[in-house]
Amino acid sequence: MEKNYHINTNCVQAGYSPKNGEPRVLPIVQSTTYKYESSVKMGKLFDLEADGYFYTRLQNPTNDAVAARITTLEGGVAGMLTSSGQAANFYATFNVASAGDHIVSSTAIYGGTFNLFSVTMKKLGIDFTFVRPDVSEEELNAAFRPNTKAVFAETLSNPSLDVLDIEKFAKAAHAHGVPLIVDNTFPTPINCRPFQFGADIVTHSTTKYMDGHATSVGGAIIDSGHFDWTQNDKFPGLTTPDESYHGVTYTERFGKGAYITKATVQLMRDLGSIPSPHNAFLLGIGLETLFLRVQRHCENAQKVAEFLEANDKVAWVNYPGLKSSKDYALAQKYMPHGTSGVVSFGVKGGREAAIRFMDHLELAAIVTHVADARTCVLHPASTTHRQLTDEQLEAAGVGPDLIRLSVGIEYIGDIIADLQQALDQA
Repeated sequence: MEKNYHINTNCVQAGYSPKNGEPRVLPIVQSTTYKYESSVKMGKLFDLEADGYFYTRLQNPTNDAVAARITTLEGGVAGMLTSSGQAANFYATFNVASAGDHIVSSTAIYGGTFNLFSVTMKKLGIDFTFVRPDVSEEELNAAFRPNTKAVFAETLSNPSLDVLDIEKFAKAAHAHGVPLIVDNTFPTPINCRPFQFGADIVTHSTTKYMDGHATSVGGAIIDSGHFDWTQNDKFPGLTTPDESYHGVTYTERFGKGAYITKATVQLMRDLGSIPSPHNAFLLGIGLETLFLRVQRHCENAQKVAEFLEANDKVAWVNYPGLKSSKDYALAQKYMPHGTSGVVSFGVKGGREAAIRFMDHLELAAIVTHVADARTCVLHPASTTHRQLTDEQLEAAGVGPDLIRLSVGIEYIGDIIADLQQALDQA
């Protein structure tokens, strides 16, 4: 697919170009294995000396085509799909850090990711220092250690909706010789292209806007190809021989594809968080309308945010598209065409009023999900972030009264009417 096409065209076309007589729609290659004419030919695949498929746990044609489309949308050089956004964030960080290493992370991240870092990866011997996204440059630089291997953040945090100053975090990461890894799930590449501002690796929970219909869990990792892994000795897994593959050195053999190749042939080989080809197919269908849906989500969310801000029953509203938002200037810089369809707010009366409000919604559904075509709502402090302490909740920007409203693509008049009648009964 030509990269000079508009991003809307790439949503529909990129990643799969059928030849004469081939299926117009990307086929589902529902096979675990692939036949070869000789053991020698298959052996070259296991030695990473030839391209091809031999087992779907590592690679699959359907999965690879969809990964290539997302890679094009982000403007990267290589990408891979995972079975979930959690797996994507784990692989993205674990690919460069191991026991005894350290990572700097924003506090304003999804509760599950915070738990992954602060509990599970800590058990693996990887330490994390958490800093607020609005941290000063001096404080940010002070968080680094000699064994720091990466910086992680969300471009638009879930659910606190903090807009990341990507350039500030990229500058600090690069000054210390490590990559900036950002989760771009909420804005999607339609609204934010992190590589243009210095990010090195992008992750996604494709479960959200990319799939767009709450049909399939998935994740993705995209490499910009800009980071030089050989500039220092921090990344021996990429720059020294891998004995599990007969001494191949990924940066020497695969160049700009080194990072994704290592994540595929090492982590996917050993941990196996591969999406099913059918889920990848559904993701590909969702991507075709991503550009159109994101526009509608943002249009509706802006109107909802303005409605809530003017409502007497509402205590506060956080949406980066509002001029009252503390991150309005950052949003205009990094996401000038819109942020996402997610609005967070609080109802006067606190937690109890929030619960009454949610229980009276009719069109909007209470679900543990966000960012699909249907309007949905959640109380993060008692669900997705309930494993966090009160102090951690405050650090993550998730107060006990915070309601996360994911505005869908329904008719805006119906959405606002549903909110109004529920607020009247809160």
